[in-house]
Amino acid sequence: MEHSGNLPNAEYRRFEGMREYEALIDALIPQTHRFIRIFDKTLSRAYNSVARYDALRTFLLDSRTNRLLIVVHDAQSIERACPRLLELMTQFSAAMKIHETLRAARHVYDPFVVFDASHYVHRFHYDHLRAAHGSNDVNGAQLLLDRYAEIWEASAPALTVTRTGL
Repeated sequence: MEHSGNLPNAEYRRFEGMREYEALIDALIPQTHRFIRIFDKTLSRAYNSVARYDALRTFLLDSRTNRLLIVVHDAQSIERACPRLLELMTQFSAAMKIHETLRAARHVYDPFVVFDASHYVHRFHYDHLRAAHGSNDVNGAQLLLDRYAEIWEASAPALTVTRTGL
């Protein structure tokens, strides 16, 4: 018997459609115990929804060690379209980081979100609706985590939010 190194209940499936992509993200956030890593061209308006805000806030409140790491090609759109996400940054500045890619990583075209180190959603190109979902897929998640580390290295902090006052 060949040992793949994957969990015995690992699943991988392809699908098409942004609605399902966004729904999977919403379903996977509450199942996450430590890390959410997001890479995209820009974040969708779903990141400003009350439901996603509440889910991410709950995730960040669950443990001081939980982390939400985001890398996008265009961070300015977050400032315009996602004030709730910016509110999360204000509340959880130590646990949440938003980076923007530098020139070396601007060619990366396939958005993905990795939840902990075993679940993910992956669009094959930001201009297309074809995507995949991996559940308990440690091997597939590790490939994306390796790519994420490279993208993170080729990015810089883009948004910082601080409370000001007297």
